[in-house]
Amino acid sequence: MIKFLLFFVINSVNFETVFEKTNGLETASYQQTIDFYTSLAMNYPQITLQAIGKTDSGKPLHIVMLNNDSNQTLNEIRQSKSLLLINNGIHPGESDGVDATMIMYRDYLTGKLKVPKNVVIVTIPIYNIGGALNRNSTSRTNQNGPKEYGFRGNARNYDLNRDFIKNDTLNSQAFAKIFNLLKPDFFIDNHVSNGADYQYTLTHLFTQHNKLGGKLGEYLNNTLMPTLEDALMEKNLAITPYVNVFNKVPESGFSQFMDYPRYSTGYTTLFNTFGIMVETHMLKPYKQRVEATYQLMTSMIKIIDKESSTIKKIRKDYHKTIYAQEKYTLDWEIDPDKNSIIDFKGYEGTMIDSKVTHAQRLKFNREAPFTKPVEYQNSFIPTLQITIPQSYIIPQGWHKVIELLRLNSVHMQTMEEDKTVTVESYRIGSFETKKNPYEGHYLHSNTQISTSKKQITFKKGDYIISLNQPSIRYIIETLEPQAPDSFFNWNFFDTILQQKEHFSPYVFEDIAEQLLKDNVQLKSKFDKKIKNDEVFNSNWYAQLDWIHKQSKHYEKAHMQYPIYRVLK
Repeated sequence: MIKFLLFFVINSVNFETVFEKTNGLETASYQQTIDFYTSLAMNYPQITLQAIGKTDSGKPLHIVMLNNDSNQTLNEIRQSKSLLLINNGIHPGESDGVDATMIMYRDYLTGKLKVPKNVVIVTIPIYNIGGALNRNSTSRTNQNGPKEYGFRGNARNYDLNRDFIKNDTLNSQAFAKIFNLLKPDFFIDNHVSNGADYQYTLTHLFTQHNKLGGKLGEYLNNTLMPTLEDALMEKNLAITPYVNVFNKVPESGFSQFMDYPRYSTGYTTLFNTFGIMVETHMLKPYKQRVEATYQLMTSMIKIIDKESSTIKKIRKDYHKTIYAQEKYTLDWEIDPDKNSIIDFKGYEGTMIDSKVTHAQRLKFNREAPFTKPVEYQNSFIPTLQITIPQSYIIPQGWHKVIELLRLNSVHMQTMEEDKTVTVESYRIGSFETKKNPYEGHYLHSNTQISTSKKQITFKKGDYIISLNQPSIRYIIETLEPQAPDSFFNWNFFDTILQQKEHFSPYVFEDIAEQLLKDNVQLKSKFDKKIKNDEVFNSNWYAQLDWIHKQSKHYEKAHMQYPIYRVLK
């Protein structure tokens, strides 16, 4: 009787999606998506639906777990299976993954697809909820469907795929909780893009393999990526690396996109998670794009299922390998000596006269498809490296930084008493700052530092962070000020850049005169700068300021980076 009742309940629920009901013309709204997964969870014990954390929209972020063994704990899952996290709707106008994942979950549960034995699948149904609720049909100017969709900015108009390091939004803070709770082996982020016109429906943006590094990078580049490409070819679905061009023809060559930690797969790389950003081609019909996303995800899941033991083995304790190295790379550039050749399926593109601007414009001819060998640059070499320290020391007053470190599973020890420690100290020498706001910040770049060794007395309650822990990459790339997405470059330490104490010129003139009389070397440096620097020569205040900065009166906190390194 109970079995019959359960069978009746399951078969009385309609699990057809909005996408299917409209023959691929529409995407599910936020509420329709959550209702769909709620219904699955009510009818199938393999499904767990859980709300974790709030978003800027006021609504919670959800995760939906598909696991045949619903009694397993997360620790048990990590011991026996690989865990895949799928993120959808980070840009709600790029809704392909939202619909494809709903259909995929249903097909696993109803037997159309065979549930993987060695993979537990977790999805965030819609990450940017505020953007999903802000539906329209015009903001994706060039996109071919769906009929209506969400907006790129979230409830506070943030682009969430630039917020994974700085964590300005409740969305990204909830994501960090989810990610560090799950500790996934593999991550898929579903997107839509258009840098040019070409024949492919699917492009992939795997985590940059040199940056992922070592055996992880080699395995991703030499096994996982080509295996996925081959699996899709068997389904007559050609795929190519993400076409990283703007207003030029792809056959002129293009390079791999560098996914820094502000981006989703750049963030997940900091925890040695294999990642792929899926980019379908926005000029293809919506139905075609969703179906292709479905095929890519199911193919990737089969690969992870087969490779599960290898994936888990190669990721296990990889942080120890990093810690044992002398150097860590903070930034990269394309290796000009290493190029790949791919058979690219494109359309002939030419420059013609614009009828709008009367300048030259790019025009693709879909009546002229081609397959040509194209140069693809996907190898990167280090441009900036640091020596890996044993630990960092953070004074307790930098609580915002400390909160984010805690959010991202960084283990810290609190000093139990005042203590004098020999440390490596940084001073900020120079930096550049964007003139226009970027995602709520005026981002710094090209940060230059000077180093020195000091003995500093730290206070009871200050924090020591050992680097011999799983979060080693996250710690280094946020706390080293020269890293592209460091907390320094994201303005977390801007108060040290402002001088707090100054001088009155009419008083300091006498002090400056005496300083130059008493210090022959200082006088020599001053005279040399006067002689060689025309701008300095003509600016009396700059001259006094220079002398002030060489004196004991100049405040020590100005330009002093407040995070200190304890060397191995």
